[in-house]
Amino acid sequence: MSSSPATTAPAPESVDQRIAAVADVARRLLPEEGVITDRARLRTYECDGLAHYRVTPALVVVPETAEQLAEVVRACADHAVPYVARGSGTGLSGGALPHAEGVLVVTSRMREIREVRREDQRAVVEPGVINLDVTRAATPHGYYYAPDPSSQQICSIGGNVAENSGGAHCLKYGFTANHVLGADFVAPDGEHVPLGGMAPDAPGYDLLGAVIGSEGTLGIVTTVTVRLTRLPEEVRTLLVGFASTDQAGAATSAIIAAGIVPAAIEMMDALAIEAAEAAVRCNYPDGAGAVLVIELDGSVHDVEAEFSDVERLCREHGSFEQRLATDPADRALIWKGRKSAFAAVGRISPDYIVQDGVIPRTALPEVLSRIAALSEESGVRVANVFHAGDGNLHPLVLFDDAVEGAGDAAEKVSGAILDLCIEHGGSITGEHGVGMDKAKYMPRMYSDDDLDTMQLVRCAFDPHHLSNPGKLFPTPRLCGEVPGRKKAPHPLQAAGLAEVF
Repeated sequence: MSSSPATTAPAPESVDQRIAAVADVARRLLPEEGVITDRARLRTYECDGLAHYRVTPALVVVPETAEQLAEVVRACADHAVPYVARGSGTGLSGGALPHAEGVLVVTSRMREIREVRREDQRAVVEPGVINLDVTRAATPHGYYYAPDPSSQQICSIGGNVAENSGGAHCLKYGFTANHVLGADFVAPDGEHVPLGGMAPDAPGYDLLGAVIGSEGTLGIVTTVTVRLTRLPEEVRTLLVGFASTDQAGAATSAIIAAGIVPAAIEMMDALAIEAAEAAVRCNYPDGAGAVLVIELDGSVHDVEAEFSDVERLCREHGSFEQRLATDPADRALIWKGRKSAFAAVGRISPDYIVQDGVIPRTALPEVLSRIAALSEESGVRVANVFHAGDGNLHPLVLFDDAVEGAGDAAEKVSGAILDLCIEHGGSITGEHGVGMDKAKYMPRMYSDDDLDTMQLVRCAFDPHHLSNPGKLFPTPRLCGEVPGRKKAPHPLQAAGLAEVF
């Protein structure tokens, strides 16, 4: 009596085999230089602007079209390979940190400005387009792109969308979310999905709103439709010196309370000024404990009236020097000091942490005083640079990693600053994102149920956690069997309104 031969299930692919399968797909699609496997070249992608975290990716792929990108993502899905999208790599939260057993999908060659539609005040761009290049393309038509991160000369639109980036002028003009009308999007299964469109308010659920600021955890945008803003008739940029940050903060609150909404109000303290002077010789007022960079724009009549009030309010709150930019070169130098501040602190400290938190504007004096006390108690210097108008702090925590324990002390101060922001009703991030760096702080701001509810959205887009895994949330939950403590069903599950994927 014979028996049928036993059947054996195929052995699962190893990590190396799965990566090799994705690489084979990429090689069929891309030129040789678009698929990187050499270890030395891979290491050039091991971090983003937050160099504190470093991971070498298993494979780097540099697509040139949306179709190529979608095929690479589809291959990742087919072989259960995690992937991370990266634009210019200027992020400051570790959002583009690679996965050691995954693929880094670099969009830097997708840099076409497809159209500038003056009559509709719209532009359609690919994700690798540099932020400032959108304005350069729109300026001949009488328009510009308003969101302006300090890195706008090198950061890309795709990254801006992922992080919902802001910038100095977000006080008046808002964040990236306020200037994106539509996007073509590659979901984690490789499917092309159109989101939003040319219309001001597309019908249906606001999936575009969910994607903007999702830090690459829901998929990758391949084109973005942005709103353009008309160039103002008049712009005035004022540099104001104060003896202290308290005086500068009081002047800021007084300006906003008077009903004036400047395009920007930026503050730097004495240590940040010292760094900027060392780096770019911006010629800020001697002896200033703080400076404000105030920019007004709009019609000639409105700017003239607001400027008079701003000058007066600054004097009433203790300014000892006011300097109006006399020409575009002078204006650029004033802004150069502010926009170079993050890099400039490298002149006065070998290492530093760029923090990013938000507080109510009226809490500025108290929070800055508490930060100064933290600095004095710990012996860790902190330079303050921030968007004073909307309370978005960017304290720069300085340290020397060559000194034993210095890095840990800086991390402790950095975390304490975020606790201050939460204590005063603010947030752990205003525009840099959570990424890898702040995921551990999310439970300080949100309950477990809050975090689980957010992750239900992620699970709907990416049930297998392949798109930028390990970012944004401290631990993955709700997408099947995942690490973490066992717990009762989420309230939405118990109500029959959501399911575990």
